[in-house]
Amino acid sequence: MRILLVEDHIELSHWLSKALRDARLSVECAVNGADADALLHTQDYALVILDLTLPKMDGLEVLKRLRARGGPRAKTPVLILTARGGLEEKVQGLNLGADDYLAKPFELAELEARVKALLRRSGGSEALVHLCGALSFDTVTRMFAYGGAPLQLTKREHAVLEALITRPGCAVSKEKLFDEVFALDDDANLDAIELYIHRVRKKLERDLPGAAAITTLRGIGYLLQPREAA
Repeated sequence: MRILLVEDHIELSHWLSKALRDARLSVECAVNGADADALLHTQDYALVILDLTLPKMDGLEVLKRLRARGGPRAKTPVLILTARGGLEEKVQGLNLGADDYLAKPFELAELEARVKALLRRSGGSEALVHLCGALSFDTVTRMFAYGGAPLQLTKREHAVLEALITRPGCAVSKEKLFDEVFALDDDANLDAIELYIHRVRKKLERDLPGAAAITTLRGIGYLLQPREAA
């Protein structure tokens, strides 16, 4: 299952992303309200963790727009995570449709417990398998299979392929891949992503029905799709 983390403090965003991924959750990040609003308009998430004090669009406005759209996406659970912990703002957030509210500073264990409770409540803890031809990814076991057999990947190769397969039909930019593969304190530059893309491509190069391939879209990013569509 995929979580959207909306947090403009970069170090905190990286720390939380790593902790949630260690808890076997897939995380996508947005650093401002406008980007979060655009993602919530076009993408499906099992949960949103939403800061309130955001550049470009306030978190409460992001929440208001999400709930006003209607349809299945409007029911996405939202956990507000903010330093604005006054009673009036809590009431306002809950009245706008937030499902839970956690004030900063907070304990990581409490955040993880609240996230898991919201996912259980919404049914997001059920097994979900992403498919791309003969390639599958089980979000519960976090295992890849290719042609029915386990696909052996290093930790960073796994992160690259997970970022691609959980966004079906969408190109993922090199910058977004970098954010999801490398921690803030890793000694790496943006071009390192090309190395891991190359390694994953080699592991997908098999002569089997429904083989998957990673296509480079110049100036846009990388797209995972069945080889016959590439």
